[in-house]
Amino acid sequence: MKYNLFMVLKEKELIKYFKSLGIDVHTSTKARGHQGFYMQNRIDISKNISNDRIIPTLLHEFAHYVHAQMEPFMVKTGGSLEVLFDTPDACCYANELLKVTNFVDKHSKCEKLLQHKNVIKSKILEYENIIKNRYPKFMRSKKFKEFDKFIKKSKAKYLLKYDRIKLLSGMFFRKTEIFSIDNIENDFPDMPIEFAAYIRLKSCQKKQSRISAKINRLNKYYNKPTELFARFVEGLYLDSETTKILAPHTYQRFYELLNNGYYNKLSKVFEIV
Repeated sequence: MKYNLFMVLKEKELIKYFKSLGIDVHTSTKARGHQGFYMQNRIDISKNISNDRIIPTLLHEFAHYVHAQMEPFMVKTGGSLEVLFDTPDACCYANELLKVTNFVDKHSKCEKLLQHKNVIKSKILEYENIIKNRYPKFMRSKKFKEFDKFIKKSKAKYLLKYDRIKLLSGMFFRKTEIFSIDNIENDFPDMPIEFAAYIRLKSCQKKQSRISAKINRLNKYYNKPTELFARFVEGLYLDSETTKILAPHTYQRFYELLNNGYYNKLSKVFEIV
């Protein structure tokens, strides 16, 4: 959406309206590392976002404000779709809202993380095959006894915990040694290739766990009812027609409630933009 004078005026009008409701609005902060942030009648918009993201972010954070009037503890609990759509059976809206979230925020798909995870998975299989060439009974889930016996006497044992280490030795004449999983063959020429592969496999498993944990955290965040609702409101501004196609039932229910005043000040905001 091209940023122009009309949008500048709408942006100023929105902020003026928010302030008239007693909301403290800041547009020159880092918004705690996000594009925007809402907390206790305060909206922060990051100074680092592009101009065309200001209005959508203002709407997103105002949606949190509207939700907070309905569920005061939604910041901690994430809120509920049952309250947001005034129905005891709101499950039917969840899938539609997630589709809108994926449309509004491409990061919600975690595509880069999933690609990285697949690369790591391929490397793990590659290292496993190297090990099985000599140790066909090797299993990732069981102890690798041959490796454990070898590694006890080797400084390479520290690489099982860190990908790169610096070892200091000697009391009077300090000796510094730096080892890395990228340089195992040079640092430890006596180490069999299967053991080097095992060290790299363990490193990849740790990376895989970290990526999985991050994906889980993001999925948990994006699936919070309050975030689904805020991105739905954002989607209605960015592309109402696409949002309607992606979430027809949610769209219909939302406007039923909006026209009946259920979302309080949100109808005024839609008039402005």
